[in-house]
Amino acid sequence: MSTPRPLRQKTIGILGGASNVATGEYYRFLNDAMNRRLGGWDIAETLISGMNFGNIEAFLRAEDWDGLTTYMDGKVAALVHGGADVLLCVSNTLHRPLERIAAAYDLPLIHIADPTGAAIRERGLTRVALFGTRPVMELDYLKTRYAERFGLEIVTPNAAERAEIDRIIFDELVKSDIRDASRQTYLDIARRLVREEGAQGLILGCTEIFLLLRPRDAPDLPMFNTAALHCEAAVAAALDI
Repeated sequence: MSTPRPLRQKTIGILGGASNVATGEYYRFLNDAMNRRLGGWDIAETLISGMNFGNIEAFLRAEDWDGLTTYMDGKVAALVHGGADVLLCVSNTLHRPLERIAAAYDLPLIHIADPTGAAIRERGLTRVALFGTRPVMELDYLKTRYAERFGLEIVTPNAAERAEIDRIIFDELVKSDIRDASRQTYLDIARRLVREEGAQGLILGCTEIFLLLRPRDAPDLPMFNTAALHCEAAVAAALDI
C-alpha cells in the first residue's frame, strides 16, 4: 500500500545562524533522523531563518540582551509568517530570550535542555558538567531548567577555564577550525571536573562542541550532544500530527 502524498508532518522552523556551522549540522541531523524513521526519500520539512552571527556575537559581548531579543524576535516572526509549526533554535546560548519570544507568538518551542535532561536521567546520572559559551556556563537559565525539570546538579569550570572554553568556541569552532590542542584542553578540564567536582557526565552545551569532543576521546565519560538530541526531539514533534 503506497503512502498518501503529500506525507503529513509539521514544519520545523529553524532559528539559525548561531552559528552557520551549527545550522548546517542541524539540517543534517534533522534530515537523517527523519529519514531513519520514514525511510525511502523522505526528509524533514523545514524553514530556516538565518541570523547574522556577527550581530549575535556583538550583542553577547556587549551583554545587550534587549538588543539581542529584538533582533531575534524579527527572525522568529519570519518563521511564524512562513508557516512554521514548531520552533527550534540551533544555540544553547540564545534560549535565554527565546522562551519569551516564542510564547508571544504562541509557537511551540522545543527547548534544547529538555531532551538532554531526559537523556541524562535515562542514564541514571544526577551530577553533570556543563560546557558552553560564557553565558551558558555563568548564567542560571539553563542550570535552573536542568535542576527544576530533571533534578540535575550542574557543575561548571572555573573562571579561567570558562574563558578558554568560550574563546575556543568563538575563535575556532564556529569557524570549523578543529584543533587537537583545543580538544586536549577541553578533555583536561572535563577530567578535572570529574576528579574534583564529582561530575558523572558532560553536557556539550554549545552546538559546535560535538565537532571537537567525540565519545571516543573519553570513553569513560558520558557526553550529551545537545544538537543531536535536540534534533531527534524535533523530528518526534514533527511526526506527532
